[in-house]
Amino acid sequence: MRNAPRIAQQLSRSIATGTQIRSMTTKAIFAPGGINDTPQAQQYIKGALERSQLSPDPLAQFKTWFDHANAEKVHQPETVTLSTASLPSGKVSARMVYLKELDDKGFVIYSNWGTSRKAADIASNPHASLTFWWHELERQVRVEGPCERLTSAESQTYYDTRIRGSRLGAWASQQSKVLSGREELEGQVKAVEERFEGTEKLPVPEFWGGLRVKPEMVEFWQGRESRLHDRFRYLRDEGGEGDEGGWKVERLSP
Repeated sequence: MRNAPRIAQQLSRSIATGTQIRSMTTKAIFAPGGINDTPQAQQYIKGALERSQLSPDPLAQFKTWFDHANAEKVHQPETVTLSTASLPSGKVSARMVYLKELDDKGFVIYSNWGTSRKAADIASNPHASLTFWWHELERQVRVEGPCERLTSAESQTYYDTRIRGSRLGAWASQQSKVLSGREELEGQVKAVEERFEGTEKLPVPEFWGGLRVKPEMVEFWQGRESRLHDRFRYLRDEGGEGDEGGWKVERLSP
């Protein structure tokens, strides 16, 4: 190993400059989504967004965009990423869920609040974010704010709309808990089926129900060419000094 000192010196210089290390890095994925056999990304050209087009109320504006997404046959526009973070670690987790309700207080999703990762996160940190992405319209909506649980009576209203299998599944699944195998889950479902055999009106589980994200920030994003997107942010203005209706509206740089 007569060359060992020289190799060590080269490695030391590489670490110091970073140039050799970078050149040896193998990229498993690089610039995906290119067009015309180039790495250039697809351009967004389907729309623009001006301040004059916005409602003073972000919930009303969301309803307008959501209705448009439905009219344009966007695939499952209710699909949304719910992001939460645990404290004190600050570790973030995210998952796809369905928006099931929008009311004058905020955005409602449903889940297991007894055993799930999101339940543990929210127990330590009641703030969450939602991200909607509507590819067909090149639009994105982001929501941030504190969360609150719906009452059992409120949750029962939605729970009753689910097919029986999904209602039983809510009782059976200890969401995010480790399973020894699929047969364990099937056994849990069988036990719940036997428990509620002959009962059509099932009570909503006490550990399952609605969660409302009460917006303090809502951002509407319209894709534009050259990544020069249109972005407008609504910020809750409890002092009432905002543009209208207790909300301040700002255009953001892309």
